[in-house]
Amino acid sequence: MNLAQRLLQALARRGATEVFGIPGDFALPLFREIERSRILPLYTFSHEPAVGFAADAATRMRGGLGVAAVTYGAGAFNLVNTVAGAYAERVPLVVLSGAPAAHEAASGYQLHHQVKTLDSQWRVFEELTVDRARLDDARQAPALIARVLDTALRESRPVYLEVPRDMPQRACDEVPVTSELAPDAQALAACADELLQRLRDAKRPLLMAGVEVRRFGLEARVAELARRLAIPVVTSFMGRGLLTGQDVALRGTYLGLAGCPELAGEVEHSDGLLLLGVIVSDTNFAVSARRIDLRFAIQALDGKVVMGHHVYPDVPLGRLVDALLERVPSRRVAQEPQPLPPRGRDADAPIDELAAVVPADIARAVNRLMRAHGAIPLACDVGDCLFTAMDIDPTALIAPGYYASMGYGVPAGLGLQAATGQRPLILVGDGAFQMTGWELGNAQRYGWDPVVVVFNNASWEMLRAFEPEAGFNQLGVWDFASMAAGMGGDGHRVRTCGELERALSLAWASRGRFQLIDVRIAQGERSPTLSRFVQAVKRLSAGG
Repeated sequence: MNLAQRLLQALARRGATEVFGIPGDFALPLFREIERSRILPLYTFSHEPAVGFAADAATRMRGGLGVAAVTYGAGAFNLVNTVAGAYAERVPLVVLSGAPAAHEAASGYQLHHQVKTLDSQWRVFEELTVDRARLDDARQAPALIARVLDTALRESRPVYLEVPRDMPQRACDEVPVTSELAPDAQALAACADELLQRLRDAKRPLLMAGVEVRRFGLEARVAELARRLAIPVVTSFMGRGLLTGQDVALRGTYLGLAGCPELAGEVEHSDGLLLLGVIVSDTNFAVSARRIDLRFAIQALDGKVVMGHHVYPDVPLGRLVDALLERVPSRRVAQEPQPLPPRGRDADAPIDELAAVVPADIARAVNRLMRAHGAIPLACDVGDCLFTAMDIDPTALIAPGYYASMGYGVPAGLGLQAATGQRPLILVGDGAFQMTGWELGNAQRYGWDPVVVVFNNASWEMLRAFEPEAGFNQLGVWDFASMAAGMGGDGHRVRTCGELERALSLAWASRGRFQLIDVRIAQGERSPTLSRFVQAVKRLSAGG
């Protein structure tokens, strides 16, 4: 087998199920081998940011590795933002980049796509990835590929592989599978024992699940741990959608001042707060009414556990969860913690057919849709569509809640359907749709048929919430519904709650073509969660 085939084989063995990409001259030999080998299907998009977002979403939903393939320079630099987001949000994304051949690099010419030096691209990706390798020697390639891919899985972060265009067809040995390094058994035992003792000593213990629980495929085991510990369970903002369908009585999602006051009080006054895979970021904790004292929290993240002044390095989250399960016996709990009543998402409330749609109406309509048809996976962009998703009944959700890059939603939904076969519901603002919504034009040739709800308020509304007088937040009214047919889908224009109900029902019943629901929302109308978030940020910024 040749180098490209060995690389694809190694990716498939580590959970990759497809390659998303855009070809270019330096990457043509690599793309030719991807297509010929049929080891992994190849899906091409229109612009590299969407390639990265789709690959990111694929691995978030199914585990394993996500793969984005591009050409040197113009292609790879277009991926920088998406790889940065994957790094920030702990996503094991593999970037495959074509590159000049050795004889081209030695020609003495300035090569097209070159910036400062031929290594400029390498140095940029050095800042965005946890490991990287240049596959310019077929004898060394198997070991390099194994090291880089296994690092991506172990650390759940992006990696970079550069493939010179004279290398894909070179004969190459099989890529080995490197054995996982086991943590120190005594240190792991001491860590688990101390952690459990802290929970036993706490009067108000609580478990918060974060994104690493999904990244490392631990949802079922964390759910079992939660049942055995019999303590309240919440998710972080970034972890929204975790543990759904796992028979765990989730209390809800912690949003600080933007969310449920009762739940916020439980989290902020807990004297035994177990943060499993929770990124300690502003999006997760900045709008806390009472700043959480991390000295009394238990943080298990990024391969280590921190309890006050005690730090246990080299403790993978999965090994920690297994060690805890070994120590906590299975038992029947007489009364599990019950979820708090939902706020602002009553799907049974009467529908005012003629009322103008506001974001809360979209949440209620989606809840009614899911109660009629079952849980639907959500791919969500940033802005008010993401805050609206907080009022949607618990279901699988992917969104860039921390890195907060606009343009994620549509390509993420396509990546979700490609990787899992599930039909997604995509929530996206009009500003983000203007960036990457046109990727829907690629859905028809691959048989994808997502339902897309566009929050069309002719504005960057979340930014307007902070700068209400600024003219630069104005977008103008774009008629997205009328554009759908030209991209191979069906468009529905919605202004009232009755029209929204009918459009959602019709869209979900229609298969084989993407469905775009263009929801016209008046400027200034925001979800209750975003309104509370903005008020909290302003209050805290003013020192209130």
